[in-house]
Amino acid sequence: MKCNYKQNFAYNLRLLIGDMSVNEFSKQIGIPQQTLSRYLLCQREITLENLCKIADYFDEDIDVLIGRKN
Repeated sequence: MKCNYKQNFAYNLRLLIGDMSVNEFSKQIGIPQQTLSRYLLCQREITLENLCKIADYFDEDIDVLIGRKN
């Protein structure tokens, strides 16, 4: 079974960000806007440090963010 973690993460991050702009979210979380945009476009692998920042910000399980758990 193949799982595309980048696509799952991008989809879930879009849902979590909701109506907030990527620029606004990047300022709140301390990750450059360009980096977040590349995550959302599946153009860049997320670092563990940034994955933890996002999981902590939304109080979400990392496995849920990357699509390993529902």
